[in-house]
Amino acid sequence: MEFKEAIKLALQSLWANKLRSVLTLLGVVIGVASVIAVVTLVNGANTYVTTKFSSYGADVFTVSKMPQIITSSEDYQRFRKRKDILLPDFQYIKDNCGHCVGIGAMQSTTAKVVRGTQSVTDTRVRGYTSQMLLLQNLNIEQGRGFTDIDEEHASHVAIIGTDIQDHLFEGVNPIGQELRVDGMPYTVIGVSEKQGSTFGQSQDNWVGVPLSAYQKTYGTAKTLTVYIKAGAAGAALDNAADEVRVLVRSRRHDAPGSPDSFELDTNNTLVGFFSTITNSFGAVAGGIALISLVVGGIVIMNIMLVSVTERTREIGIRKALGARPRDIMIQFLIESGTMALVGGAFGVLGGIIVAQLITIVAGFPSTVALWSVLLGLFMATSTGIFFGVYPARKAAQLDPIVALRAD
Repeated sequence: MEFKEAIKLALQSLWANKLRSVLTLLGVVIGVASVIAVVTLVNGANTYVTTKFSSYGADVFTVSKMPQIITSSEDYQRFRKRKDILLPDFQYIKDNCGHCVGIGAMQSTTAKVVRGTQSVTDTRVRGYTSQMLLLQNLNIEQGRGFTDIDEEHASHVAIIGTDIQDHLFEGVNPIGQELRVDGMPYTVIGVSEKQGSTFGQSQDNWVGVPLSAYQKTYGTAKTLTVYIKAGAAGAALDNAADEVRVLVRSRRHDAPGSPDSFELDTNNTLVGFFSTITNSFGAVAGGIALISLVVGGIVIMNIMLVSVTERTREIGIRKALGARPRDIMIQFLIESGTMALVGGAFGVLGGIIVAQLITIVAGFPSTVALWSVLLGLFMATSTGIFFGVYPARKAAQLDPIVALRAD
């Protein structure tokens, strides 16, 4: 029997027994859909985070009291006992770092923003030094950014995200308009370009004000996050990071040989950590999907055994006409593989649809990778062939005379 003819017979068998085919392939469909959905979401998350952190620049690193990612409550309690990084610490680094080509500091809190009778809650208020917009690659779409004069005089000026513009300044040019942040008046001087959302949370619901004005409202006894630009990745970044580490350790009187009493994070550190987390999640989800594929394979094997019993007389006729056991075995393997491949194709489609629905509903990023589609189809086909070996061998070993006598 030719390969094309075997595939045609397998498809005809699937179509002739639609309900049985659906139930047979359900396990394969679920397994492949799970793999595709998980890989698509993990790949999308990794791509998004890599792009987001890389947008700060590969040569930018941060110094902070606590790491940006904390994995346990014990670590949190230990980190919060550290001394705060305050404005004099930032100024000390700025004055003494020879390898730093840019340096800025930031504080933030959550506040209510009001204009007239309209308001926005849970808005992130950021206190910025003049270089912070550049260090965070925040482009100004309208107006201007902060200047050293704004910082020096603690000017009550503000840069807003697009969510603030949409909610408080709909149909109005916000530049030159006034808004109130926790009751304090600020004049809008700039609007940042739209950042979008991260995992369903908008990145545009924020107001930036000069750090000096921020500290007049919220106080100076809160820790800063210091952003430092090295000028280039690689050796220049390492040299700048080493110099800053020495400066901060000496400033905080860390004993020789003792751990840092602060956190120095690079983009690669954060991206690598996030990739480890998502890959671990993907491995667990992949194991669950593998169980679904095994269940689907067992169902395919059972259905193929039923098919062998139903077609015993057909097998006997083929053997009587000269078909070799090898030909019979290949025919049934092709049929089981084709059956699983069809289930895999529906699984791939279902997985992509599920991932896109999650992206639409929850804002979780997703990216369809060609290799994941090919992997899903390969896993499905391999499952069908593997679990089809026993029924195929059983069909191949049938005695033609006994088979011809079958009802």
